[in-house]
Amino acid sequence: MLIITDSLHDVLHAQQRPPNIIVIVADDMGYSDLSSYGGEIPTPNIDSIGSRGLKLRTFYNNARCCPTRASLMTGRYPHQVGMGNMVTLPSAPMRSGPYQGYLSDSFPTIAEALRDRGYATYLSGKWHLGERPQHWPLKRGFDRYFGLISGASGYYGIVAGERDKRQFVEDDRPWQIPDSGFYMTDAFTDRAIDHLESHQRRQPKKPFFLYLAYTAPHAPLHALPEDIRRHEARYLQGWDIIRMQRYQRMQSLGVIDRRYELSPRPASIPSWQEVEDRDDWSRKMSVYAAQIDRMDQNIGRVMQALRRLGQMEETLIIFFSDNGGCAERVNSALLNDPRQPIGAPGSYLIYGEPWANVSNTPFRRYKENMHEGGILSPCLIQWPAAIRPNKGFVSGFAHVMDIFPTAMELAGDRRYDGPGRSMTSLWQGRREEERTVCWEHIGNRAVRQGRWKLVRDVEDSSWALYDMRSDPAESKDLASRHPERVRQLLDIYENWARTHRVRPWKAPQPAKKDRS
Repeated sequence: MLIITDSLHDVLHAQQRPPNIIVIVADDMGYSDLSSYGGEIPTPNIDSIGSRGLKLRTFYNNARCCPTRASLMTGRYPHQVGMGNMVTLPSAPMRSGPYQGYLSDSFPTIAEALRDRGYATYLSGKWHLGERPQHWPLKRGFDRYFGLISGASGYYGIVAGERDKRQFVEDDRPWQIPDSGFYMTDAFTDRAIDHLESHQRRQPKKPFFLYLAYTAPHAPLHALPEDIRRHEARYLQGWDIIRMQRYQRMQSLGVIDRRYELSPRPASIPSWQEVEDRDDWSRKMSVYAAQIDRMDQNIGRVMQALRRLGQMEETLIIFFSDNGGCAERVNSALLNDPRQPIGAPGSYLIYGEPWANVSNTPFRRYKENMHEGGILSPCLIQWPAAIRPNKGFVSGFAHVMDIFPTAMELAGDRRYDGPGRSMTSLWQGRREEERTVCWEHIGNRAVRQGRWKLVRDVEDSSWALYDMRSDPAESKDLASRHPERVRQLLDIYENWARTHRVRPWKAPQPAKKDRS
């Protein structure tokens, strides 16, 4: 049961100013990876956000990094702001429209809107919303920026034995990775704390917005030796046992209940007993766990900084992942030095579909897909001044594009007219009307209206229909039993697709699975 505090109006009046807002985003982390969501990876600092506030059971993303970040920044569907697919390279021709590959200026970003309301705005971490200098964060409302303009990068600043050529930036200038002592997760946190401390010295009466965008645990598998050692022995049990343990732990914690059937292991994944190179596979998951471990340690450092600066009570913190566990393949032969241990500088590997299937327990499919395994995130929220701790998991239906209107409401601006909804109802106890949300990415499509979800991946031959109230893990396709419901939802989706100028996609040719 959700415990309700005083009204939002009374809280904001008592504070004399809007709250600080921190949004922390993990990259490619699955629904069950956190220990508070059933995982075996110790994440006490991230878990503490939920223990001091709320843990959401149903929080949706857009299945991939760029589209999710576009909705976070603007409160809109990614196609509305030019990010229907991924970023385009600076060398590509400039274009416009739903797939232009950089964030449109048709709508303000959350940083631009909050700055107009008197906030100082900071970003540390991954941008991935436009690689040309005119699309960098300082051009989109951030006062200060440090981080990675593009997507994934080597955590040590080294790829294939050379300095990583991915673009790092400080404010609006290129930044050079140092020759030694660099680890990306630590560096993002260092600069985020610098921003908080500088803010407290220079403009303590102003509220701040901090967007802390980690790349962890996105590939490549790079982790510090002391972090890997804490996880080395755990994964020798293999993915079958670990996944079942997670499923059972999720039930005992109340993350899921009997309605959530454990999806079967896909045919593309062998049983652990069939695997020959078990030590390497175990090591991969150990490094992945270590990346999450290190991110958790760093979030603990941010929490300590907030306490030291006296800002914890007045700060809303939201943590989530940009998509589900990643089963994408990488041609490791081009980047990986096989002489280096997995996780060390010079190595460049992924953890692969078998472990991604574990990350997404109990759901089906992965990043890029519109089944729950691709679009469902863990989400934890705290704001001590306004939200009392809720021991269980909060039901309800929230989406990443809801963060924008939430911030606007807290900042005292109700002019937002987009598809998102303020999340304040989750802790104020207001009953929301049934809502409809659509998704599309590289031909993978879905629409959810209330309890019903219609979904089709690009390689599927037909649409599948699920009753998410009785079957939230999508185990029973009801399309043949409810053709009228399929037609109704398909009409909604097709109308949305026309309105947002969604591009038709052809199914890719089958490719042999890379288990490297």
